[in-house]
Amino acid sequence: MRTRLLLGVVGLALLAYGGYQLLHNSSVTHPSEVAKWLVIALIVHDGGLAWAVLVVGWLTTRVVPARPRPYVQGGLACAALITLIAVLLIHRRGHAARGLTLLTQDYGAHLAVLLGMVAAVVGAAYLVRVLRDHRQGRSTANDRPAADQTSPTE
Repeated sequence: MRTRLLLGVVGLALLAYGGYQLLHNSSVTHPSEVAKWLVIALIVHDGGLAWAVLVVGWLTTRVVPARPRPYVQGGLACAALITLIAVLLIHRRGHAARGLTLLTQDYGAHLAVLLGMVAAVVGAAYLVRVLRDHRQGRSTANDRPAADQTSPTE
């Protein structure tokens, strides 16, 4: 409890410092633009992204067996975040002043490589889980209980 309280106080202090810097350096930070961006981000997050995550999570509980489910959900979350950033960069490609190499890279290829790396890490993590379960003698045949089986608490 003390740790959470301490972290909360530190977080609020950092938030206050950031707000002070935002307002104190308003000629550089443009607080009205930041406020507009925050409102748009909130609308996009709560109006679309949160619902998409809920739907994808619900679908994975229906389609993916119990043991690999956390790995699939984590991999999908990482892939979605990477893709979101990459799509923005792909859209902005070529819109920068000449000489800026940041927006002239092949983000499509980079996205494919990163998504492949996410898939490889998720696959490796799941393989470690399967091998650990096999070594400990846990059942691998039934990841999900049969429909006619009930738990002792039901």
